[in-house]
Amino acid sequence: MKNLKKISLALLAITLFWSCSDDDDATSTVPVTQPLNIVETAQATPSLSVLVDAVIQAGLVDALSADGERTVFAPTNAAFTSFLQAKGFSSLSEVPNDVLTQILLNHVIADSNITSTALANSTGYATTMASGPNNSNLSIFYNGNSGVQLNGVASVTTADVSTTNGIVHIVDEVIDLPTVTTFAVADPNFDTLQEALTTLTPQTDFASILARTENNADNINPDFTVFAPTNDAFSDITIPTDETVLTNILLHHVISGANVRSTDLTPNGDTTAPSLEGDNITVTLPGTGSNIADVTDGSGNTDIGIIAVDVQATNGVIHAVNKVLLPM
Repeated sequence: MKNLKKISLALLAITLFWSCSDDDDATSTVPVTQPLNIVETAQATPSLSVLVDAVIQAGLVDALSADGERTVFAPTNAAFTSFLQAKGFSSLSEVPNDVLTQILLNHVIADSNITSTALANSTGYATTMASGPNNSNLSIFYNGNSGVQLNGVASVTTADVSTTNGIVHIVDEVIDLPTVTTFAVADPNFDTLQEALTTLTPQTDFASILARTENNADNINPDFTVFAPTNDAFSDITIPTDETVLTNILLHHVISGANVRSTDLTPNGDTTAPSLEGDNITVTLPGTGSNIADVTDGSGNTDIGIIAVDVQATNGVIHAVNKVLLPM
């Protein structure tokens, strides 16, 4: 009996040992979630499957998987469907790879980790990885005053998705490559300018002219350099009711055939070019006071200042000015 009791106790001990070992094994096989990079995060998000296909087609997997920081605005599947339909493509594969690459890079801000909190209650411009004229990079306009909107077309629907190499914000529209018109419409600082270019000058289709990306036979050709008056600039003058007069004033703010960025201006001197209206515009560096540069218009006014520079579109560049330029 004693031997039997010893054997029973030994078997019980062995059973308990294996039972504990099984519990330990069960605990050790619980999967540990590894942090994901931007591409892996998109792959793990069903609503971003078309974006993943686009990234693969454009050959950007390595670029968006690499170490570093970047801010990505990620269009949903529905956003891509709308975009393809609007552009007349029946499938993603019909989009030329060079075009698709630039569109995708237009959603990426390099060397940044911009949260929705940083964008909230503010407006401004950032520089994307998409290529513009003369080896420049395209700008993107953000408006965080009511949610977050990009270039006036895409809204952030899911913000602050953290990844190992940046941050992702999911958006409801594809952000197309911008033209000068894109920023004139999207930026509320140019609301009066937009009204002047459209409602107040119906005989001239400024919106279409400033959206051009190819040469035209009327000698109004990109690349444009636009000196864009802010709302405050327009408030300082009485806007002419005569459409011909107003049209000439607006044309005096545009140089065609030259994408003149701030770095292209003559340092410590003057840069002069004819406007579409015909009279010359002269930009002087450095500017006085808080001006980045000073501008002399066709009428000889010298109290005009450039207050923001290098808003880059596919077909030209915008510099904001604090006064309306007047031709001779």
